[in-house]
Formats: sequence, structure tokens, C-alpha cells
Amino acid sequence: MTARPEAPSPLSRRGPRPLLLHLSLALMRSQSSIAGSPSWSAAWRHLSEAGQSETEAADLAGLLAAAAARDSALIAGIAAYRRHGYQRRLVEPPMVWAEGETRVFDFGGGGPAVLFVPSLVNRAYILDLMEDASFMRWLAAHGVHPYLLDWGWPGEVERGFSLTDYIAGRLERAIAAVPGPIILAGYCMGGLLALAAALRNPAKLTGLALLATPWDFHAADAANAKKLVETLPLLEPMMKFSGTMPIDALQTLFTMIDPFGVGEKYRDFATQESGSARAKKFVAMEDWLADGVPLAATVARETIGGWYGANSPARGAWRVAGLAVRPEELALPCFIAAPARDRLVPPESARPLAKAIAGAVYMEPGAGHIGMIAGTHAQSALWEPFKAWTEGL
Repeated sequence: MTARPEAPSPLSRRGPRPLLLHLSLALMRSQSSIAGSPSWSAAWRHLSEAGQSETEAADLAGLLAAAAARDSALIAGIAAYRRHGYQRRLVEPPMVWAEGETRVFDFGGGGPAVLFVPSLVNRAYILDLMEDASFMRWLAAHGVHPYLLDWGWPGEVERGFSLTDYIAGRLERAIAAVPGPIILAGYCMGGLLALAAALRNPAKLTGLALLATPWDFHAADAANAKKLVETLPLLEPMMKFSGTMPIDALQTLFTMIDPFGVGEKYRDFATQESGSARAKKFVAMEDWLADGVPLAATVARETIGGWYGANSPARGAWRVAGLAVRPEELALPCFIAAPARDRLVPPESARPLAKAIAGAVYMEPGAGHIGMIAGTHAQSALWEPFKAWTEGL
């Protein structure tokens, strides 16, 4: 979790990424709203006439002013974010294991050991975001002993990795390095990696937690999931060049899920008091989102083509080192949390896991994908229910 030289800092922030895409989407939305309005249609009809009514002219002027205000608010929000003084200054906990670019950090605590596995495409510190928004530090202070796996930046070795290399290789060795027995917990994509590892090596584990973890990639919107596969040929040149799918390419794919969401949240940020706790939390989360990690090219092909395109997990066709990943074969206590307002991993995608795993504890907290982990109500939405579940093991 050590800051890289290019990590975000005030006056050098790059978010929202990719900036040109988000600005273009905002402009497109403003233009489409103007073109589709009755006032614009009326004005267009009257262009060749002597004049238009005062009402129509006033309506059109109001429409143009509203569009300009939306665009101005977006620019103001981005500018406010980029000049905000917040910087993440948490002291890094002790490292207990490392291999290549991957490390495991020990947050201490006196209860059951839990190894948290994050996604491969985002930095691990979302689980240790801020002093008052750290899932790891809260657990350590409340009777749990959390460890956090940080996949790190894919170096020369990792760029050649497949999902099997990450799961049957590096993750299994990380599990072996943590004093056991342990609970394995995966967040987002990390949940799929954790599930596969748990099925392969259940002996050291006392439980498995899957947080905002997708399974049926076609449950909510099969057509949109399949469209992602169409992007692969376009992305191949850059993947062959670097051995990875670059950060901005990944961010573009995420934007396709909610094209105008970024613009809306930055417009809202423009109205916030810069010194407020809410504003600082926004900046911390946006810094994390902009501080992404490239994805090994082979893994990108496996996940986009296999998970999203072929829906291989839900179809029982996803294999790791030749072994099919079948959640119905899991013989461990399981905790599953699928945020009700998650746009990246809709609950419809996660529910099949709860149905497949006998005795799984399932909940849908009223939060979003990131909010459940580090948001204002994360403690009641996830932290406390998760801790209570560990106490029952």
C-alpha cells in the first residue's frame, strides 16, 4: 500500500478518469436534452418565420441556461476536487508476507484471523481508506484480527499471469503464510478469487465471506454484459503492447455501466463545504478510484470474455487449474453481503451464490458498492453484521 510516485495528491489529481470521456458524456447529455425539448422544437419550427412568441423565447433561454449551469457545475466540482487539500496519511501496518508485487499486511487485533482479498483492478486500501473509514482498523479494535492482501502493481512477472496463477499460486501461498486457522473474505472480484481458493483448500479455513461478489453476470443485464466482449478486439493492440489492460481502458468499461453517474456526483460535490467530513470522504474515495491498477492481459481476456461474455461462473464452466469452481460444493460457513444499490455488482448477480451455498448467511444492506465498505453508514451496513457473523463461527 506504499504510495507510488504517480499516486494522487492535491494539485496533481487525475480524476475522474478518463476525464475527456466524462466531459464528452456531459456535453452529449446537455445537447440531447436541448434538442429533445419542446422549447427547442418550437424554436426550430419558427426559425424561418418572422419571429417567435415571447414565451417560446423565454423557455428556450431557460433551457440553454440550465444546460450551461449543469456543465458549469460539473467543471466546478472537478476543479474543487482537484484543489482539495486532503491527503491520505495512514501509517502502513506491518507486512508479514510478500511475493513479487504482492504483500500481506497485519492490522493486529485479538480475535479470529481474517484474510481480506480485494479486486485485482483496484488498490487494496479501500478497506483501509481513512482513519474514520477503515474496515480493517475498526475490526482490529473490535475483536477481530484482520490481514489485508495487496496484489500490488503488475510487474514483469504478474503481466504474464492467468487467473490460475493468481488463485492456485499466489493467493494459496498467501493463505499458507497467515497463521491459521483463518476466515477468508473477498471483496468484489476478490470474492470470486477467494471462493475458488476456498474450494481448493478448505482445510485451513473456518469460514468464507463474499462481499459485493458477482456470480451470474447475465442476471441483471445479459445484453450489456455481452457487449463488453465486443470491446476486446479494440483493446488487443494496447494489451499486446504493455501486457496489461491499462487503467483508463478499465475505467472506460466501468463508465459504460453508468455513463452519467460521475457527472452527477461531481455536480453535487460542487455544492459541498470543502472542509466538511462529507467532502473529505468524497475526495478520499475519488482518489482511490483514480488510483487504479492495470489488469494482466490474460486475466482481462478471461474475465471479459469468460465471466461477462460466456457467463462461465454461473454456467459451471469456470475452471481454475482444471478444477471447476462450484459453490454448491463449499462445506464452510459463508457470509454474503450484496449491496442493494450496487450498480457494478447488482444483487441479482450475487443472489445465486446464496442459493447455491447451503446455510449461507445473506444480506442486502442499503448501500452502494463502495459505500458498503467505506461509506458514512458502513459500520451499520456491513462492519457490525460481519463481526457478529465471525463471533458465531
